[in-house]
Amino acid sequence: MIYSPETVYFIAYAKLSHNIPAGKMLETVGVGLIINRHTGVIEDTSCTLLTDEAKQFLKEIIVGFNLHNQPIDMLLDKIADRYHGFSQKAVCVAVNNAYERYIQWNNN
Repeated sequence: MIYSPETVYFIAYAKLSHNIPAGKMLETVGVGLIINRHTGVIEDTSCTLLTDEAKQFLKEIIVGFNLHNQPIDMLLDKIADRYHGFSQKAVCVAVNNAYERYIQWNNN
C-alpha cells in the first residue's frame, strides 16, 4: 500500500501481562495508526501481536474510524466488545496513547 502525503504515522506501546502467552514472548504490544491529517480517518494500522489473524481482525475494527468526528471511547469500546484476546487491555491502552500523541501533534 502506498500512503498519500496527507497521512501521518503514530505508534504507541503498552505493557503486556506476563501471565499471558504473548507477555512471555513480548514485553509490550505496539499499535501504529496511519491517519489522514485532514480528515482524521485511520487509513491503516499495524500491531505487534503474535498471530496474523489477530492483526487482521484488529485492522478491520480500527481502519475507517474517524478521529475528528468520533470520540476515541467509541473505538476503544468497539475493540473491547469484539477483540477478546488476552492482550485486549494493552491493545486499548496502546491505541489510546497513539491517539493522544496524534491529538497533541495535531493541536500544535
